[in-house]
Formats: sequence, structure tokens, C-alpha cells
Amino acid sequence: MDAISKFVSDNESLFHSELCEMLRFKSISADPTCFDECVKMADWLVAHFLNMGIRAETFDVPGKHPVVFAQTPRILDAPTLLIYGHYDVQPVDTGTSEGEKTNGTADAEVSEKSWRTDPFEPVFKDGLLYARGASDDKGPVFAHIAAAKYWMQAESRPQINVKFFLEGDEEGGNEEVRQFVRDHTDLLSCDYLVLSDTAQFAPGQPSLSCGLRGLAAYELTIHGPNRDLHSGTFGGAVTNPCNALVNLLSALVDEDGRVLVPGFYDEVARLSPEEARQLQILPFDESSFYANLGVASGVGEKDFSVYERLRTRPTFDIHGISAGYQGEGSKTVIPSEASAKFSFRLVPHQSPEKITESLRARLASLLPPGVRMTLDVHSEAKGVAIDTSLPCMKAAARAVEYGFGRSPLFVREGGAVPIVTTFKEALTPNIMLLALSLQTDNIHGPNEHFTMADFYRGIKTAAKLWQELAALDLL
Repeated sequence: MDAISKFVSDNESLFHSELCEMLRFKSISADPTCFDECVKMADWLVAHFLNMGIRAETFDVPGKHPVVFAQTPRILDAPTLLIYGHYDVQPVDTGTSEGEKTNGTADAEVSEKSWRTDPFEPVFKDGLLYARGASDDKGPVFAHIAAAKYWMQAESRPQINVKFFLEGDEEGGNEEVRQFVRDHTDLLSCDYLVLSDTAQFAPGQPSLSCGLRGLAAYELTIHGPNRDLHSGTFGGAVTNPCNALVNLLSALVDEDGRVLVPGFYDEVARLSPEEARQLQILPFDESSFYANLGVASGVGEKDFSVYERLRTRPTFDIHGISAGYQGEGSKTVIPSEASAKFSFRLVPHQSPEKITESLRARLASLLPPGVRMTLDVHSEAKGVAIDTSLPCMKAAARAVEYGFGRSPLFVREGGAVPIVTTFKEALTPNIMLLALSLQTDNIHGPNEHFTMADFYRGIKTAAKLWQELAALDLL
């Protein structure tokens, strides 16, 4: 057994315990009542780095939670690796399903849509560690921290400088953190950057992400009469904001999911021959995909496979609609206003700013008389494409093969990590998206979990990556 593997094996219990400590912090960035918990989480990270002999401190971000910055003892004329992650977590939604509650009391058997254990008291069962943030992103973050512990205790470490940049607002909206990056390029300067806020292709199929979809998220509100109206007295003469909202949303997409905003596809590039070849060799089973979701099939652009739609094509989705009466029974009103939250997932080269401009014009042209609209932009982030031929990507692939015992697949991610665009523009194009979590980890949902075998493999991979990147500088 080599030195890295032995170190991880000898310290499994310790790392398990320390990760559990980290998971007990209720660091929900979107919840103002959890602000102090986020601060305590940041302080815990600083203390952990200092105990390893790594200089660390927090920086305030106006209106947000502190960022943690740490740096290993500097080696002159050596390349620098920046490790990014986030310590904040999603809110906990009990996710009560229909039929789960009867007369205000919960049934004895908890449904799959609810937490079965305390989200902030980690539970280990059948090789999985259950807790909010276990997979997104505390488990993967701590794998990199554990790798740093190995190299700080080793007789000699690779000739590479390593920095950590851990934020507390990724889940709650982090434009201010992205501005912090732009304003602190000297502090964060690096030759390479790695993050593990993505997912492996499948269990037993480690992967490196070579692309991320972007995001343009909105809230559309239709304002009508100055109060709710009786539909019998006023219906047929007054424009119903709810009707108008539904009609506007339906006019943004056709029955196959193709977006009808003018110019939306102008910057959508075709896949390169290599990307197309990678797609063909990926072991994706469409029937199993739908069966796992409990549905028979789905919809999407007819000329593209299900996997292509998931990872390489832009989309439109409505996330929530609010209007009128939502209580028990019937109340026949014309609501005074109606609103919906929706978003477009974007692919590399699409401009969210141009799409927002075109969307606003499209909605205005379709708006019926008797109502007015407000379109609020919640998020705009470009998609990212990463060149798999970069030397750092090849180094990362070797590290993954060492840690997981199998060569990684190169895949595109369906989700967005907006700060990656900021890193690419402000710091370095040499970005590695090293996935440790699984798509089945139920991130953002109840019973989030992390496969501990992948946690230990991730530590080995992260430690090996330092070695591989240092070796690039010697070539």
C-alpha cells in the first residue's frame, strides 16, 4: 500500500468524525436566523486549517457570510492551485407528501419525501452518511482539506502552493462573493483551480466535468385590478392576471420544449466531433432513467437524445406559480395579480443578458390590455466549456484513476455553478471540475447523503492531484 492510501486508511475514523462535526453546523445561507451558525462554521474551518499549520483567516463580504481563505507555506517559483468550495447548505424542507398527514398528525410511516433523521445530526447507514450538506458541498470540501492534512504531515510535499477559498453563500445567491473574487485577484491568483461541486456520471463511473450549463432565472408578475374581484360580476370584462400569466408562459415554449424567445438559439454551438463521440460511449439507459423517477417517459426536443437534452441543450422550466385563492374549497375570484418563477438553462456561448433583453420584449409584445407586468431577474450566469486537452485536465484524470481505480469519463453537467465563469474570466482558464458526489445523493432534497467510500477515494484523488500538477511544472 502506497503512502497516500495508507494515510487515508489509517485515518478513516478520524476523517469520518471530523466531517460529522462540520455537518452539525446549521449553515443555511438563505435563512437569516442561521447567520451565526454560518459564522461559527467559518470559524471552525479557520481553526481546522490553523491546527494543520496552514495560515487561514476570514474575510467579510458585505451583506453576506464570511469567506474563508487559507494558504499553505509558500514555495517560491512553484505553481499555485486554488481549491474552491462552499460551506453553506440548502434549507431543510420536510417535503410532506399528499397522504402523509391525516387530520394534522403524521402517519407512522414517513414517506420518501420527508427527512427520516435529523438533517443536522449525521447518521451513517449502509455505507452512506445522511445529513444536509453531506454531498453538497461539505463532504467534497472536506476531502480536499483531508488531502491537505496528508501533505502537511508528509516528509516532503509537492512543489506547489495551495490556497483554499471557501464561501458561505453559494446556495443563497452569491453575486457579492463573485464580486469579491473580481476585487481580490491578487489574493486568489492561481495557475490552476479545482472544485468538487459537481456529480459523477454514475456509481462506479468517476468523471470529470468538461462543461456546465448556465442559468437565467426570473420572476414574472402580472398586475391587474386594484383588488380581487368576483368572477361572476366582473368576469368577461376584466383581464384576469392569472389567465394572462398562463398564456404568456405557454407562449415561451412549444410542445417539444423548444424555446420561442427570438434569437434564443443564435449562439447555441454544435458539439465538437470529440464531444459527440464521448456522448456515444456514455452508458446511459433512458428506460432506467425514467423508471427511477417513477414516470413512463418525458418530453423534449425530438432531434436529441434524452442525455443530450439533459446536458447539452438549453431548457425552459417553470418552478412555481402564485395567484388567487389557494385555501380549502372554492373561491371564485379574479386575482389582482399573479406571479411565476421560471428559468432557462443555458449552454456555453449563450448570453444571458441578450436573452433577458429578448425575453422582456417578447413578453411585452404579448401582454394583453388591462394588465401590466414586472420582470425581475434573479440570476444570470453563462455556461462554461472546458477543453479536455488541457494538461491540467489530463493530470486530474490521472489523479482520478489513482483514487477511484478507473479512468474518468468526460461529461457535461446539466446544472450551473455560476462562480466558475467568474473564476475563468478573472483568475485562470485551467479549471478542473472533479466530481466526488453522485447524482443519486438527493442534494437539495430530504435525506441527502454521501457515499463514504467515495469520500475516502476523493481524499486519495485530491492528494494525488497536488502531486500531478506539481509534476506538470517540471515537464
